[in-house]
Amino acid sequence: MLTKKQLALLEFIHKRLQQDGVPPSFDEMKTALDLRSKSGIHRLITALEERGFIRRLAHRARAIEIVRLPENMMAASDQPDFSPEVIQGGKKSAPPVEMIGAMELPVMGRIAAGVPIEAISQVSHQVAVPTAMLSSAGQHFALEVKGDSMINAGINDGDVVVIRECATADNGEIVVALVEGQEATLKRIYKSGNRITLEAENPNYEPREYPASLVQVQGKLVGLIRSY
Repeated sequence: MLTKKQLALLEFIHKRLQQDGVPPSFDEMKTALDLRSKSGIHRLITALEERGFIRRLAHRARAIEIVRLPENMMAASDQPDFSPEVIQGGKKSAPPVEMIGAMELPVMGRIAAGVPIEAISQVSHQVAVPTAMLSSAGQHFALEVKGDSMINAGINDGDVVVIRECATADNGEIVVALVEGQEATLKRIYKSGNRITLEAENPNYEPREYPASLVQVQGKLVGLIRSY
């Protein structure tokens, strides 16, 4: 049995996948269900996943796959022969990794998804990354995530994030930020005047604000790899 909120969220995700081909963001889910914080959405997503209705995909931070629907939703659905569909990067279908290939990226150490830790710039090992994650422009590297402050973006402790090197980012993007030239962290970035705020995706962590001169963008998140 699903609670009213769980069923409402499942219906919203299903509707958006049918209409747009991509799942809604946590902010859109929060607004649709009239919740005060994204932590409530995270709990509902976790409950739906534990009950086998959805699956969060390991290699994309926002991608959600609907595994099955309740019988009452199946009866009302415009697609009675519903079958799960993987949504990747806005495309309704994607070739498997074996077809698109992979390339080795250097894992540059661990990155804090919590309070900043000392930046690491030495290669610890290599990781195979599907080429579909990588842009034709710019260099890429990988980092192992330490901490839980980005869990509401689908990024867990121990995940490997794929980063495209760049020096700028738009507000709301997830970046690797170097603070005061020596501490690196994975956060959403927001710029306002000469101030930069690094914001977590976990209500247990307060946003951190710095003078813009103390924060250097090292790259933007383009993919995620999880091992089970």
